[in-house]
Amino acid sequence: MDKPIEYYLQIRLADLKKALVKNNFEVFLADDAEEAKKVALGAIIPEIKPKSISWGGSMTFTASGLYDALKNYSQVKVIDTFDKSISHEEMLERRRQALLADLFITGTNAVTESGQLVNLDMIGNRIAALTYGPKFVIVLLGRNKIVPDVKAAMDRIKNYAAPVNAMRLDKKTPCAETSYCDECKSPDRICNTWTITEKSFPKGRVKVILINESLGL
Repeated sequence: MDKPIEYYLQIRLADLKKALVKNNFEVFLADDAEEAKKVALGAIIPEIKPKSISWGGSMTFTASGLYDALKNYSQVKVIDTFDKSISHEEMLERRRQALLADLFITGTNAVTESGQLVNLDMIGNRIAALTYGPKFVIVLLGRNKIVPDVKAAMDRIKNYAAPVNAMRLDKKTPCAETSYCDECKSPDRICNTWTITEKSFPKGRVKVILINESLGL
């Protein structure tokens, strides 16, 4: 067989799509980050016609080029929570406003083979929006986030994604020095609130773009 790895990944993503659809998510497949951007801009956003858009912290979101495409999007009100020119207080206020946006875009820390989204947040704005508030949510999901079950998802987040994120964000936590979770009490701790999203409610509110590329942490 030519290109068995590509075939393997296509099967895995197709199976995951079926599991997510069964859990009431609307699911789109994309070959790479660039195609994911096209799906969002060319299919999802024109269909739902949001009047306001915002987003949560996501390396996959920025890697896709969606942030650059949307931050000056003239057709809608954009609540830019990544704007480095604003004060910390204004950034927090924009995060609060983002919870009432028509469309919220984010990534996810992990997804199980049975179609559950598993996330761990520091502040909680990302998971709050995923759970309730915005009319619609787009979740950008690279193939590297797929795990067998919830336990594997939590292990992945605690022992890989969280330490690397702490390092990336220059947090003063034990894991940023050791690479291991120490269940710390640091003021900089980024592991504060878990969510497990088993189903989208209402059906189709959460739209997942499965990307056949390793993206984000």
